[in-house]
Amino acid sequence: MNRSLVALTFAALLAPALSQAATSAAAITDAQYTQVLQGTWRAPENSVRDPFRHPEQTLKFFGLRANQTVIEITPGGGWYSEVLAPLLKDHGHYIAAVDAPFAGSKLQKKFAAAPQHYAKASAVEFDPAAPAFGKPASADLVLTFRNVHNWVMADDAAKMFSAFYQVLKPGGVLGVVDHRAKDGADLQSIKDSGYLPTAYVVQLATAAGFKLQAQSEVNANAKDTKGYPGGVWTLPPTLKLGDQDKARYVAIGESDRMTLRFVKPAAK
Repeated sequence: MNRSLVALTFAALLAPALSQAATSAAAITDAQYTQVLQGTWRAPENSVRDPFRHPEQTLKFFGLRANQTVIEITPGGGWYSEVLAPLLKDHGHYIAAVDAPFAGSKLQKKFAAAPQHYAKASAVEFDPAAPAFGKPASADLVLTFRNVHNWVMADDAAKMFSAFYQVLKPGGVLGVVDHRAKDGADLQSIKDSGYLPTAYVVQLATAAGFKLQAQSEVNANAKDTKGYPGGVWTLPPTLKLGDQDKARYVAIGESDRMTLRFVKPAAK
């Protein structure tokens, strides 16, 4: 048999095995999630929020893989950074997109304090008036947790979703978690309460070019009646009203939340 033909045949036989091995290496096991969620580098006040935020189930729903480039939008003090960066440090890349200087921030100090867990984590600073999160089509997954209501209040939401679309690869995923309003809530009530109708968020995403791929009830909370004097911030962890009816609000827990997975259509 011709040597070239033998080489091609061998390569063809080997390709599925290599592909399967790569897929297996990219998978994140239940044991890995458990190890990270129990990590001593996580702030105790963050770990206690796990029963309300369901990080493992949420990230699995968004399709997180160990070899992805993942951009988290405005991660604040780094609640999800504590989970995402260690899961991605060996084969992927975690990027925190921040709208304020990163140097000297609480998040930068968190990264510096535990380099063994945040070894490959980085940050990109962006201007909300003209957001950009990296080279076009450079990210596999963009995630945002409890931020969309802030952008709606600031009238920045459309620009943000357009920027998400630009930075994602074709076929890339946008994962959104936010406080869920009752259907039909108007814009003023959204800005006053911090709760968003699911249809409003879907409209923002589809206007930017995304397609809604799936919805999950993993972060739903039927106890949340959504009619509080201090809006969503009445509930934990903010507890805006202080000791006033505190036991009642603690018993409710965190807000009822939508969990949406959008996809950037693959190029034809």
